[in-house]
Amino acid sequence: MARGGKAFKAVAKGMAVAASAAAVIERRRRAAMAADFHEPPLAPLSPPPADPPTADPPTADPPTADPLPGPRTEAVVPPAAVPVVAAASPAPAPPPAPAPAPSLSPSHGHFGRPATPAEAVPWSLRVAAESTWRLLLLGAALYVVFYIVDMLRLVAFAVLASLLISALLEPTVSWLRRHGVPRSLAAGGVFMSGLAGIGLVGWFVVWQVTTNLETVTSKVKAGVDQLRDWLITGPLHLTEQQITDFANQITKAISTNTEQITSASITGAQIAVEVLTTVLLAFFTTFFLLYDGERIWNWALRGLPRHSRYAMAGAGPKAWATLTAYVRGTVCVAFIDAVCIGVGIQLLGVPMALPLAVIIFLGAFVPLVGALVTGTVAVLIALVTTTPWTALMVLAVLIAVQQIEGHVLQPLILGRAVRVHPLGVVLGVAAGSIIGGIGGAIVAVPLIAVTNTVVTHLRRRNEAGQAVFTALEAAREAATRPHTPPSGSV
Repeated sequence: MARGGKAFKAVAKGMAVAASAAAVIERRRRAAMAADFHEPPLAPLSPPPADPPTADPPTADPPTADPLPGPRTEAVVPPAAVPVVAAASPAPAPPPAPAPAPSLSPSHGHFGRPATPAEAVPWSLRVAAESTWRLLLLGAALYVVFYIVDMLRLVAFAVLASLLISALLEPTVSWLRRHGVPRSLAAGGVFMSGLAGIGLVGWFVVWQVTTNLETVTSKVKAGVDQLRDWLITGPLHLTEQQITDFANQITKAISTNTEQITSASITGAQIAVEVLTTVLLAFFTTFFLLYDGERIWNWALRGLPRHSRYAMAGAGPKAWATLTAYVRGTVCVAFIDAVCIGVGIQLLGVPMALPLAVIIFLGAFVPLVGALVTGTVAVLIALVTTTPWTALMVLAVLIAVQQIEGHVLQPLILGRAVRVHPLGVVLGVAAGSIIGGIGGAIVAVPLIAVTNTVVTHLRRRNEAGQAVFTALEAAREAATRPHTPPSGSV
């Protein structure tokens, strides 16, 4: 991971600790609220008064049915046994019982005060706190992911590079299989053809550089002599002794920093070994993706939870189509940039126009800024081999081609595939270069495009499911609602 990754690690660790503490506090608060809610209320302070006794006159027992069969006989009540009810005013109603005193249990708190301290917190602050600790947990999870990717950066870059190459070659394999070519023969033939094409491009660049190396070296020496003369006779008016002292200081700095230069060369050798390992692993992975990509995808789907398989099964083909369209469009844009800049360099008389065009083609795989950055090599070569005016013309050609790419080629060719704002592209390339260097800058934009496609598909799927659920609920309510006949019908 680059230098910025160390600071990111420290910040992410702090965020993870804060998120864990916030989660513990939240769980304890919820447990306390649940305990208060389920606590039985205390008994009232004063018991309710007993009901006053009422002197109701005794009532005669109701007659009971005779269980035996036969003629029914009624009992004759003598007149003296019937009580005489005086026509007097009704008895006054008993006084109402006093209302019980309010409970002072801890679950209800004091009068005029919230039941719990959490209820005194404003709703907006609660939402902000809930969102914050969830974001902290998400940041900690992203830190863990980036840490694992950094540990396995060789494997990660190899897999990402193989995905990009497979997205470029897989349509050809599918076309051959549709026309009756066996799967192994189609995958092997396309893979070997792609490998041969990459080898031819590398051989062409090396051949052009070695062929023009002597000419470029002589022109560089002539350019250095011209620069020396300009420093002496130009507006700076330097002397021979000052230029010689400056050259001696450079030589002394190189001699005193031999150990650092040696360690840098050792680091460079380690990087070369890592790059070679990554390339071989990428080729190996590319072949199996071309040969057995569908089975690998089905195996990956089986590793997901059951309720997520259907959603990802629909999002996977869309993501692959986006990646394929992105790689095709990027190759097309890079080819146009390389041709235009190479022709301009050739017309201006800059040596090694073809190798420079190939370098610009490879650099154009980083959208918006790749061709301009690699094109500075052509500006430097034009500066040391020709005149400063020619170097300015080369720079003007680079800027013009870059403007055409940003305003014409990118919207027309990659607009439908990527659907990411140019600001998002630039920020993604910058973040990818900080995290993963050149490889991170190359894979940042396709990763953003694929993620955008997957998220859009899942959101639309959820919206469609919600619409279907709403329609079913409306139909169920309409079916259970009682039918009211129209007015005027019998």
